[in-house]
Amino acid sequence: MAAEPLNDARWQRARRRLVETIAEKGVDDLAILRAFDLVPRHIFLPDAMRNRAYEDVPLPIGFGQTTSQPSLQALYMHVVRLQPADKVLEVGTGSGYQTAVLAHLVANVYSIERVAELSARARSALDTLRVNNVALLVGDGTVGWTRYAPFDAILVAAGAPSPPQALLDQLAENGRLLIPIGDRKEQSLTLFRKLAQGVETEEIAECTFVPLVGRFAWPD
Repeated sequence: MAAEPLNDARWQRARRRLVETIAEKGVDDLAILRAFDLVPRHIFLPDAMRNRAYEDVPLPIGFGQTTSQPSLQALYMHVVRLQPADKVLEVGTGSGYQTAVLAHLVANVYSIERVAELSARARSALDTLRVNNVALLVGDGTVGWTRYAPFDAILVAAGAPSPPQALLDQLAENGRLLIPIGDRKEQSLTLFRKLAQGVETEEIAECTFVPLVGRFAWPD
């Protein structure tokens, strides 16, 4: 993609307004706000959606999928208390926008997407931004990515009936899994923390995500 859309002052102003909106909704972590300010959301969206790129809303990206509301993505990152040295697994690459934001916050991001075309688009956008600490995989996110486990945090951008055991197993000690739990239409964003004595659970907020499809979630 041409460099001009990345540097256009109009996009920069719109991105700054989005960051202000995220802050107004309760995410006050300066590292997270800076990461959202650095990543141009519009290059991760289909052309028809670009004029809405900096609205704080979910947007369709094709194949029956959406990219999540930015303030909700920021909440994800705030809740799991990301640290610069963390190794993070993202289940549901989608557009790749959240992947890029995560790349500014942690050491390594491993992201799985079941739709090959979306993964390829995300890779192209990430390459445009010269993001080099992200690995992408096309496959079933519910089984995780054992090659790079254990992970300090796992973020799942789709709703499941229960936390996939494979993902819990791939958490490091004190690792955090954040996933919407519920039925296909409504879920509760739930944090699972893996401790020496077992798994601690905390419900964060009501939410609605597309269903998580795979071996350890909803059938395709």
